[in-house]
Amino acid sequence: VQLQASGGGLVQPGGSLRLSCQVSGRVFAINGMGWYRQSPGKEREAVTVINSYGHASYIDSVKDRFTISRDNAKQMVYLQMNNLKPDDTGIYYCGVDMARTASEATSYFWGEGTQVTVSS
Repeated sequence: VQLQASGGGLVQPGGSLRLSCQVSGRVFAINGMGWYRQSPGKEREAVTVINSYGHASYIDSVKDRFTISRDNAKQMVYLQMNNLKPDDTGIYYCGVDMARTASEATSYFWGEGTQVTVSS
């Protein structure tokens, strides 16, 4: 099973980006999915997570600007980022809590990050 994130890039303040994360391979069950970021000089933080019922939570700094969504049939999670600010700069990682087989307990899997740079 692999997680592949994409959609990062360089954008001016106020711009938008949409990140995507594809879970490839055979998966038995997917629970929570989330986006995390590591900004320069800071530890990795959880930006937003969404559970299997579609309920999402966000850190205060991105509320009303970012939207997480998921497509269970496609095994994908998305992050729509609007009104981006320089403080949003960082490497964004997707993380998924899942079980690969019926006999396996769920564990957290990480994708490789995608760089988001917000600068004029």
